[in-house]
Amino acid sequence: MRSKMVNRQQLNHIALRMGLKKITRYNKSDGSLRLSHIFGNTLEALIGAVYLDIGYKRTEKWVMKNIILPHMFVDELETKEFNHKNKLYAWASRNGAVLEFETLDERIENGRRLFTVAAMLNGEPIAEGKAFNKKDASQIAAQAAVDKLGLPATEPGD
Repeated sequence: MRSKMVNRQQLNHIALRMGLKKITRYNKSDGSLRLSHIFGNTLEALIGAVYLDIGYKRTEKWVMKNIILPHMFVDELETKEFNHKNKLYAWASRNGAVLEFETLDERIENGRRLFTVAAMLNGEPIAEGKAFNKKDASQIAAQAAVDKLGLPATEPGD
């Protein structure tokens, strides 16, 4: 549950709902930022600043009041699957398929390395993902593959 609460996508989503996009200074013309987690990083920086300002105990209360209670719903998180790679590996194993992730491209975009990774099922590309690190790119590819295969959001025992 903790990993679902601090997941990059979750933190980015919460930061946007909290309105941190309005106060974050970033290059608005950089189209690659739509692939990044800059706002989730901003949320983490905000929590760090609050901690430095008021200490651990008061920050714990602040996080509970301003982030967890209004933005994190345990019932939703219990059924939400963030690790699409694990879901896809389990599906491939149950179905006798070979799943691999292959880096197709690595290039510099706006001064940052952008990776394109493919989810390969039995040697054939099924989906691709792009991100500024291989881990995120492979998760995006896995999510696209899960969607393409029509796998359920959660499975018994997840």
